[in-house]
Amino acid sequence: MNGFALPQTLATLPIRPSVDDLYSRILDAIFEQRIHSASRFTEESLAQMFGARRSDVRDVLTRLSHQQIILLRVNHRPRVAELDAEQTRQTLHARRLAEIMLVRLACQRPCAQDLKQLRALIESERQCKERGPSIRLSGAFHLQLAEMAGNAPLAHFLGSLVPLTSLAIAQYDAQTDDYCGWQEHTQIVDAVERGDIVLAEMLMSRHLDHLEEVLLNSGSVVSHNRVAG
Repeated sequence: MNGFALPQTLATLPIRPSVDDLYSRILDAIFEQRIHSASRFTEESLAQMFGARRSDVRDVLTRLSHQQIILLRVNHRPRVAELDAEQTRQTLHARRLAEIMLVRLACQRPCAQDLKQLRALIESERQCKERGPSIRLSGAFHLQLAEMAGNAPLAHFLGSLVPLTSLAIAQYDAQTDDYCGWQEHTQIVDAVERGDIVLAEMLMSRHLDHLEEVLLNSGSVVSHNRVAG
């Protein structure tokens, strides 16, 4: 008997998610608080939960540990990081410096295809918002805008900040429906499309002001010692 499965057998085998899809699904579970800092999980339990290979789960957890979303320690279960107010404050400050420059650069090279992708993301975010939180998609908008700016090192830097901000939003106890709304994203894209640097910077700065107010000025985050788009 050879080692090849019959076609009818292959048709019944479960389709396992790709590593990128698995990453998105686990990240969604974290941002939706289905997996949180108090959750007890292992590579094996996540593999069963998501119908994935354990090796793929390990790759995703390693990637998330590099983004400081997951804490990995020898002889300990992996766990979701719990961010404090000071870490979040520093992350938001760094993010502001990066995003103001990135939106300025994006205004200088508004590409039709890039703008189309941004608007498609906004539409996905709008549809997702009708069903519940859209934290990952909100963050994806900012990362896509950074790619459009054409400065790879700066976009990479922002890529290390957005997941941490998104985790802070997820761990924040109050409603976050007003944060990072698709309407604000639409206004930013409109300004970028027109090449209006002054307006785009103002809209982005106001957008980030709102985020800082939600996460840092309520007192809830500080008092719970928790936080971190």
